[in-house]
Amino acid sequence: MRSETAKLLRGPALCAGLLATVCAYSARGQVTVTAQVEVGSQLGASRAKENPAKQKEPGGRGNGEVVVWLRPVDAAAQRANDPQPKRQQLVQIHKTFEPHLLVVEVGSLVDFPNRDPFFHNVFSVFEGKRFDLGLHEAGVTNSVRFDRAGVSFLFCNIHPEMSAVVVAVDTPYYGVSDRSGKVSIANVPDGRYEVHYWSERGLPDSLKQLTRTVAISEAARNLSLAHIAENSNFTTVHKNKYGQDYVPPANNDYPHP
Repeated sequence: MRSETAKLLRGPALCAGLLATVCAYSARGQVTVTAQVEVGSQLGASRAKENPAKQKEPGGRGNGEVVVWLRPVDAAAQRANDPQPKRQQLVQIHKTFEPHLLVVEVGSLVDFPNRDPFFHNVFSVFEGKRFDLGLHEAGVTNSVRFDRAGVSFLFCNIHPEMSAVVVAVDTPYYGVSDRSGKVSIANVPDGRYEVHYWSERGLPDSLKQLTRTVAISEAARNLSLAHIAENSNFTTVHKNKYGQDYVPPANNDYPHP
């Protein structure tokens, strides 16, 4: 009897010990992954450093707005995605989308509130999620669920100067570079991952060549410098949702913003 009692008493203590061990392992097994990116000419990163003026992007983006994400490739790196990804928003204000670039997990719902005192439209007819929210007046909020991985280019059918990008990724481990090119991805478990890069200004072949498998751990959490060849033909000029050029209002007295 005393033997059975001792076993019962040791049970909770053993479970508590195992739990503490698992928690300690989880704390040790997650790291913040850092990366450095450069967006420049096809001459290479060294030439880009020699010519700092080349790093200045109209609009002040520099080496910013490069998306880096890690897709787990083995069981050790797997972590169940949040069943309800964080709800996010792209605000229409001052005839712009804020922010210009938004990265979300697959399944995320994105709100599009119109905070201008006039009508807007949001449409995407290219890659990624295709949709058209139609005309919506001031104060109205419409929503879209990005239910598959991909890059969606968004525009307004009324204001040709408006554009935005939503990048939907099938992983919770992602980050966006700042203007200096630095990227930080927090709480990444140890394991093997496939690293991906995306930039609106980058050449598709250059971005594809950067895809590779990496092993992440406390001793290996800094990704090597990634140089992204810039697309010299990049432009935000686009057609309307009917594939035609934007036409200004025929009546100059129309209160067009």
